[in-house]
Amino acid sequence: MSDTTRRSARRICACDAAYSQGSTQARAPATDPAGRPAVRSHTEAVAVASDTTLFSSRVSRFLQVPNGLDGEEHRMMRGLLAPFFSPAALKELQPRLEKTAARLIETRRPERALCAVHELGSLYAVHAQSTWLGWCPEIEDELVEWVEANHEATRSGALERTREVARWFDRIMRDLIAQRRQTDVAHDVTWRLTRLRRPNGTPVSDDEIVSILRNWTGGDLSSLALCTGVLLHWLIEHPEHQAAWPSLDDTALDRAIDEVLRIDDPFTFSRRLVTAPTTLAGRPVAAGVHVVIDWTSANRDPDVFDDPDVYNPAGNAERNLVYGTGPHACPGRPLATLELRVLLRALLARFTVSAAPCGRAQRAEWPLGGWERVPIVLNERRP
Repeated sequence: MSDTTRRSARRICACDAAYSQGSTQARAPATDPAGRPAVRSHTEAVAVASDTTLFSSRVSRFLQVPNGLDGEEHRMMRGLLAPFFSPAALKELQPRLEKTAARLIETRRPERALCAVHELGSLYAVHAQSTWLGWCPEIEDELVEWVEANHEATRSGALERTREVARWFDRIMRDLIAQRRQTDVAHDVTWRLTRLRRPNGTPVSDDEIVSILRNWTGGDLSSLALCTGVLLHWLIEHPEHQAAWPSLDDTALDRAIDEVLRIDDPFTFSRRLVTAPTTLAGRPVAAGVHVVIDWTSANRDPDVFDDPDVYNPAGNAERNLVYGTGPHACPGRPLATLELRVLLRALLARFTVSAAPCGRAQRAEWPLGGWERVPIVLNERRP
């Protein structure tokens, strides 16, 4: 049994045990570690994510654009933001990302131990996002610090700590927005965001732009770092693919990356607000209750994936839920996929990866998924 399977099994057993006493509790759905009803099967995860009327995405007291919106407002904002992730936009971005990845890989010293998550994934995430959004290098050190602080706040579960980190991020974003508001010369994605207007002509507010950038950047910086850890840990355990992956075409490599992330999903859950009494997993759930879609478990559902640990990129592609599904599926999936593909191509073109002899890989603590630390060594490829 893999570490991921054990983790999912422990979580499910612990949650089921919480409802083993009393008739009312016995009818309640299993819960996540925070006590919220959890949807774990692939079929039910897809159903909940697809029904935006019964399961609202307005789950936060804070503004969340676009992922915390519903209905026409959500569709309108997704439409405004879609061009930033278009094939044409990403095609223009790709050579710049390739240069960014190449510069980072050139600074990695062979045969020196480093952490795949923090000393590779986090740095690349910040550099890649700055490249995409047009931010100056001077801001990158602060963003690297912010990523670490955000991880710590998320693990702590302390509301005040989470607010403090959010305020820090907002200050960084508002400074960037103010700078772009002061020029009429178009030069980057952030500038274009400040000029967005709704179909009726009203401008998108600074508060909304901060929320968009938080969605794009705050989430993506942590996500890319965690994904890097998962991918390199898996490649260490399956070294034959370190030789095979560089020769795959882009479509095949993207599927390979997605499949590894399905096997060991770093994106643990999404929340939804129940708007009317309903039934989940055969048990009643009242209106007003927050439920979670457990993507980790859904992506390892044995009723859909016969053996969840089997690597089958082509066979599992259509059922893979790493980036969610339905109207609120991650809008940045094309960008994240490109960023990870570019990093792996740059890394595997020069190095093979092995486990560092000092230290052991350490799992991330819920609500994060994947790995907190993956000590690795980069070895120069032989001609």
